[in-house]
Amino acid sequence: MLIRLQNITKHYTVGVEKIRALDGVDLEIAPNEYVAIMGSSGSGKSTLMNILGCLDRPTTGVYELDNRRVSDMGAARLARVRNERIGFVFQSFELLPRATAARNVELPLIYSPGGWWARRSRARSALTTVGLADRMRHRPNQLSGGQKQRVAIARALVNRPAILLADEPTGNLDSATSEEILALFGKLHEDGQTIIMVTHESDVARHARRIIRMKDGRVQSDLPVEKDAVHA
Repeated sequence: MLIRLQNITKHYTVGVEKIRALDGVDLEIAPNEYVAIMGSSGSGKSTLMNILGCLDRPTTGVYELDNRRVSDMGAARLARVRNERIGFVFQSFELLPRATAARNVELPLIYSPGGWWARRSRARSALTTVGLADRMRHRPNQLSGGQKQRVAIARALVNRPAILLADEPTGNLDSATSEEILALFGKLHEDGQTIIMVTHESDVARHARRIIRMKDGRVQSDLPVEKDAVHA
């Protein structure tokens, strides 16, 4: 199993009030799954994403990634897991405005062995995968929204991560461009990439193969897309 969560909780204290952002989540995700996590504001989906992405720690419970217990790791080991095993795609692209597409994609490799040429070669390969081999020297202000997101996806893929974690990846795109990005995710999944996508849009979630719905910090339902469509 690629991911295993056992009784994960995440609690915050705000004044005298205790907020249960996650309240006993059990979840397993196998390699090469394409999963969408849905839920309204306050459902716990963003907190769950942060824990899956090793950006936050659970209050209690066990998180295993590749059979390694990441919930107990120190900050340095967590940073290494984030860089090597998880690729992040954000709604707002998060590209450096003055850097070329190639340079943006190289960023996760900055401390990798092999030198400049190895980094550039891997960046070129990742940009080719997302259909932007001819945009390597373009800066973000020379790219469309869809092309910016493709650069962000290439950056997420450049370390060949176990998980591609996408947070509202089509939130800043028009409907036609959104379909192009979702088609790219579909192709990456067909090629073996594990994808976890957080979204509040049902039509976006149904491009995945499995939909996990969150409510009040718990998993409300966990169904294949076809069955979820019947029960939604």
